[in-house]
Amino acid sequence: MALAALAVHEIADAILACVCAALDETAAEIDDFPGCPCRACVVPGTPAWDSCEDPCTGETGGQLSVNVARMYPSSSFPAQDAEVQGVRGCTPAPITAVEYVVTLLRCAPLPTERGCPPSCDELAEAARITHVDAAVIMNALLCCLPGTSSSRRGRKFVLGQSRIVGPEGGCVGVEQRVTVALPGCKCPETGVTP
Repeated sequence: MALAALAVHEIADAILACVCAALDETAAEIDDFPGCPCRACVVPGTPAWDSCEDPCTGETGGQLSVNVARMYPSSSFPAQDAEVQGVRGCTPAPITAVEYVVTLLRCAPLPTERGCPPSCDELAEAARITHVDAAVIMNALLCCLPGTSSSRRGRKFVLGQSRIVGPEGGCVGVEQRVTVALPGCKCPETGVTP
């Protein structure tokens, strides 16, 4: 089976929708949890840390993004193939592995106008929200990704590292990696007979 042209982007959209829905569900269960940010999008490349405030209201809300970190052929998922290609025409690996990065940024507590550091209470609240964000993102991926395949067995994926990023530029957040198995690659028609 060949990799469909929109397959990579469709999984990115599905991941974004899944995580956003899970954040909103959590906001309904936990007091003072901000839920899914108004700014939630699939982005090309590493997301810019330019919107920790919610652009819809100007209040703390954050920025949720999904991007592709890398793609590679795999005959034994999740291992990357290192076979020489081109010897026998188009011989795609049975799987294309795609590593996605889910990044959720929120406003970090800042020093006061007089230069005093944020209070311990402010830091503890930011840590609480960040820790909840990390758990929600991980759980969302574990629950939603299997259902993004028409296969009875579900979609194969490997949940990667989750790490806290920042604070930097007034932002702090979570970065979660996940590598998803998609059907191989589609060779373009070249007119060359293998």
